[in-house]
Amino acid sequence: MGCLNQKLSSFLNNRWLVFVAAMWIQSCAGIGYLFGSISPAIKTSLNYNQRQVARLGVAKDLGDSVGFLAGSLSEILPLWAALLIGAIQNFVGYGWVWLVVTGRVPVLPLWAMCILIFIGTNGETYFNTAALVSCVQNFPKSRGPVVGILKGFAGLGGAILTQIYAVVHSPDHASLIFMVAVGPTMVVIALMFIVRPVGGHKQIRPSDGFSFSVVYGICLVLASYLMGVMLVEDLVDLSHTVITILTVILFVILLIPILIPVALSFSWEPRTSVEEALLPESQKEGPSKSEDTGEDIIFSEIEDEKPNEVDLLPASERQKRIAQLQAKLAQAAAEGAVRIKKRRPHRGEDFTLMEALIKADFWLIFFSLLLGSGSGLTVIDNLGQMSQSLGYNNTHVFVSMISIWNFLGRIGGGYFSEKIVRDYAYPRPIAMAGAQVIMAVGHFFFAMGWPGAMYVGTLLVGLGYGAHWAIVPAAASELFGLKKFGALYNFLTLANPAGSLVFSGLIASSIYDREAEKQAHGRHPGQHSLLSSFSSFVFLDDPLKCEGAICFFLTSMIMSGLCIIAVVLSMILVHRTKTVYTHLYGRTRR
Repeated sequence: MGCLNQKLSSFLNNRWLVFVAAMWIQSCAGIGYLFGSISPAIKTSLNYNQRQVARLGVAKDLGDSVGFLAGSLSEILPLWAALLIGAIQNFVGYGWVWLVVTGRVPVLPLWAMCILIFIGTNGETYFNTAALVSCVQNFPKSRGPVVGILKGFAGLGGAILTQIYAVVHSPDHASLIFMVAVGPTMVVIALMFIVRPVGGHKQIRPSDGFSFSVVYGICLVLASYLMGVMLVEDLVDLSHTVITILTVILFVILLIPILIPVALSFSWEPRTSVEEALLPESQKEGPSKSEDTGEDIIFSEIEDEKPNEVDLLPASERQKRIAQLQAKLAQAAAEGAVRIKKRRPHRGEDFTLMEALIKADFWLIFFSLLLGSGSGLTVIDNLGQMSQSLGYNNTHVFVSMISIWNFLGRIGGGYFSEKIVRDYAYPRPIAMAGAQVIMAVGHFFFAMGWPGAMYVGTLLVGLGYGAHWAIVPAAASELFGLKKFGALYNFLTLANPAGSLVFSGLIASSIYDREAEKQAHGRHPGQHSLLSSFSSFVFLDDPLKCEGAICFFLTSMIMSGLCIIAVVLSMILVHRTKTVYTHLYGRTRR
């Protein structure tokens, strides 16, 4: 009985259990991707026009990206409390929208509906923050794969919830809003006490590589299965029984990862502290110096006193030399010879958000992400109009496809960026530069409008856009530490709505309207400007329709150019952080 209790305790405190639970929570954190499915019910019930629905979409994007409060609360509250706040926001926001749409409460003005959508979608930021903070701390040496997998499941959340909704088979489309309000709330409340830091850096096993391979395999199977199911359901009129069976298989695939912590806790003997001590030092240490050590008392004068070659020494020798300098400075301070003060953190150590905001590297990441992910989100937001302008009728096929490529981009971005830092000790942002090159090519295909270009462009932009959200959080945690990771990550996510507002809300819409007006009146577009396009959005004018590759040619070329600029910013960051990554990962290659 005692052995069983010990194994049960080991299971409940296993970092792989936390990781699996975080994956399930993240699968509920993609409700923002369902907006395109729930907006028709809102539009029909409340008699909104397309411009009013677009305002709700802006509120959704802001709610999905503004995570200052989630990041701050995750630092002062236990993670279960942050998850509970997110669940309450999700339930209240979308629950009230459901009540309004179904006529159970009085109709609210548009601004109030925007607030409800914002509150409901903002619950996702708590799910994201809690999942990433706990798992990055539990897997400090596998940040790329962990972030990629978790963000990938968030990208697949919409497809998973859509498949579950297909089982309900309700003629009332408002029931999807009810499912969005209740489903994620129940899942998060059920798992909120599991997702937490459990000292995962002390649970390293030789089998971790195999376990990650299993998870990657499950991710690929899940993506392939969802893609196949969506295509079959689109092409064939399936019976409700078949749809139910397909959904049950989906649940089975989602549950398979739980076998990893079960096997680790119940099938294998737990390792003793002696066995833990036999691990190589490079396996026991996290790659970041952000854990509490004696380095917290490094003095600013050391930077003046230490020779430049100290930075090039191996980590153990470097720390010895710095410790010797510290001792000399402490003695000098005691004798009144020098005045001691604590220095500011350097890259690879723990930063607060305010300290990070004065670092050039932080802004290089932000603007590179803004240009890269912003251009990708522009495609996602306009994919329906882009496909329609090229003569495609089944626009939702491209929406489903880009969701799958987005998922695979996040998985692949985490995997390949981790290989780069592990095998070559090279800065992770080089992977982001590669993703932005892929996106630049994808935008070029969109601009050309060749036969089949929609499929190629969707593939390339989806992969590149998804890779950003695996690479950026991992790189931020390496350069600026884990202690304030929640606040740092949620600030960086502001790049997404900022890019969408400028690139999609102003540039893309202005060019599209100008080309549509040109086609409608058979003359040169005249003085249609960015300002008039924005005023059209504000005052809810009826949109014009454009046909042909010309509709998004200039927009796509601009997006391609912005991605090239993002590549330049990423390469500058790579150059600036080579020494940091050599210190963090160079010792693991020996």
